[in-house]
Amino acid sequence: MFVYRALLTALAPALAGAALYRAVTGREDLEALSDRLTGPPAAPGAIWLHGASNGELASARALLDRLMEADPRRQFLVTANTLTGREAARGWSDPRIRARIAPFDLRLSLVRPLRHVSALILVESELWPNRIAGAAARGLPVILAGARLSERSHARWQRRLPLARAMMDRLTLVAPQDALSAERFHDLGLAHDRLLPPVQLKSLYRPHITPPDPVLAAAFPKDSTLLAASTHAPEEETALDAFLLARARRSDLRLIIAPRHPRRAGEILALAGARGLPVARRSAGDPPDRPVYLADTMGEMATWYRLAGAAFVGGSLSGHGGHTPYEPAAHGCAILHGPDTANFADAYERLGHDGAARVTDAESLAREWLAHVAGSPLPDRARAVLHPEDAGEVLDAIDRALRPRR
Repeated sequence: MFVYRALLTALAPALAGAALYRAVTGREDLEALSDRLTGPPAAPGAIWLHGASNGELASARALLDRLMEADPRRQFLVTANTLTGREAARGWSDPRIRARIAPFDLRLSLVRPLRHVSALILVESELWPNRIAGAAARGLPVILAGARLSERSHARWQRRLPLARAMMDRLTLVAPQDALSAERFHDLGLAHDRLLPPVQLKSLYRPHITPPDPVLAAAFPKDSTLLAASTHAPEEETALDAFLLARARRSDLRLIIAPRHPRRAGEILALAGARGLPVARRSAGDPPDRPVYLADTMGEMATWYRLAGAAFVGGSLSGHGGHTPYEPAAHGCAILHGPDTANFADAYERLGHDGAARVTDAESLAREWLAHVAGSPLPDRARAVLHPEDAGEVLDAIDRALRPRR
């Protein structure tokens, strides 16, 4: 721990300089700068939940809902490393949740939030030694939820075994994402009695059933709309090319593109323009009357899944390990995905050939989409295949750990 703290202290000026540069150049706001350096404010007794960005926080939403149902008086400080994550949490519009940027893992930056919170829940693949040690030193429960420890991360922590074991000793509970992660945490020194059964947080997702906007529902008939969800470059190009191929057969087809990072909207508009495809842009308030709809906003993914009959799940053709199949399954979307599904390997393996179709390029994406539109080969069983196993034991254990000791 001493070496880690000494190294981080030496890097503190560079971290502060980088944060200041982002604020000065407009990449981040002054609130983010303050949160990174001096820590975000928290309501007294709030539970601090941290996720790396919008993906991790989306996976934690169901957990948050369950914890708030168990005790409606609970307040939460929700932090992310990115502005997109912060804005996604703010999009939940719950007065019990204060969404901010996470502080640097510097002891001085952690004093402010740790002084007020009552527990720390981490929902990401990185481990933060000072954050964990600082919370444990104050007697706060420290919980890793949906924790994934990759082979690469495991090997890296094995080279720093004393630091890894120091962190494992300070953890109250770990709910691993899968059995392999559980084995790796134990190998780093985590006691068996602190390991909960594996649970994939995103499998707990339950959509809030609200009627879609009538204008959008009329513009995007479910049986002829494809959603390209959480896409990265060059997946938008693949989706646009597939749309052109499919639309040559069915002129009534519609495409919604919801990029992982809305700031890439300009780039995507240029790609569509180069293909002669008119685009309506959500953030600009454009009417949804063009062949392609660019959903360049945060916090509305459930809306797009409700509208689409089929969804190409991004991150799977761009080397990002694929994004969640649970959300489209919950909304009854047929699932299309690329070959890279490492982030949800177990879920996609369960889907197999019965709940999703694998694509590799624009031609195969167009072919599978058209097959779904025609009412054949693409199956409609994803929701049943991915129905979560009973996670009550895990949720109850986390809830008990968060309750004040009498």
